[in-house]
Amino acid sequence: MIDSLQQTFLRHLQDSSLPSTPAALYDPVDYILHLGGKRIRPLLTLMAAEAAGADLEQALPAARAIEVFHNFSLVHDDIMDEAPLRRGKATVHEKWDSNTAILSGDVMLVLAYEALNAYPSPLFKSLTQLFSKTAREVCEGQQYDMDFPQQAAVSHAQYLEMIRLKTAVLLGCALQMGAMIGGLSSQESQPFYDYGILLGLAFQLQDDYLDAFGDPATFGKQVGGDIIENKKTMLYILTMEKGTASVKRQLRDWCSQQAADPSEKVAAVKALFKAAKADRAIQSLIKEYTDNALSKVTLFPIEEQQKDRFRKFAQALMERQL
Repeated sequence: MIDSLQQTFLRHLQDSSLPSTPAALYDPVDYILHLGGKRIRPLLTLMAAEAAGADLEQALPAARAIEVFHNFSLVHDDIMDEAPLRRGKATVHEKWDSNTAILSGDVMLVLAYEALNAYPSPLFKSLTQLFSKTAREVCEGQQYDMDFPQQAAVSHAQYLEMIRLKTAVLLGCALQMGAMIGGLSSQESQPFYDYGILLGLAFQLQDDYLDAFGDPATFGKQVGGDIIENKKTMLYILTMEKGTASVKRQLRDWCSQQAADPSEKVAAVKALFKAAKADRAIQSLIKEYTDNALSKVTLFPIEEQQKDRFRKFAQALMERQL
């Protein structure tokens, strides 16, 4: 089912041609949109729409809006993070330059909104209201993420709110938009949104774990990037909560400097995470949020066979099989 939906969406993305000029604006857009990726968010839109009774063709423009917006945010995030890699390839600002990446990202945001013009009123209004709220929240989450390295401390709750805004709300939006396209009301589609939020939290916490302990060949990003950038991820927060005084002091020291040898810093900080058993603690949190997401599936107003698809999707996503 997932493979079939992926192929359907990729054909739609390929058929949705971009303007050819100016090439310096649209070539980077084409590059990032076809760089690969799991297409998780458009898949969720299509799954929810189909489960709610919509024809897949009806949901494709919304799925495209979600995917284009997601990639727009990645282009700008990569500039702010000075990230060299995205999905194992050069980021847009590395392949071109930062000015090009900023402008190409800007036009992607416009393209995302234009995709929603396919829907008639009053559905158009409902979709754009949800989409705009989500877009604003993603920006808020990114700002919190940028603020955290300068803060003396970040609490457990603050960090969860940041990743809810930066990552989870877009999954929730993707699902609820699909359910609404299938004819469900805002109230009826709320469990889809809640499922997306909880699954997004679990996914981002797992991303934090993999940033430190993942395999570079399969992770697709620079392993240890968060450590190098002194980001206060959940691994950092858990270490500060659970570590000894010595471990906390060493972690603060490492994360208050830019090491001459980044690999030495990454290795040292990973050892501190393990010493505080933060690696185990974050895996427990990942399981907790995944289980909570699965509990929301029982509330979906759809057939039981359709519910099982969402359970299997969550399992495959968290096992990184997508």
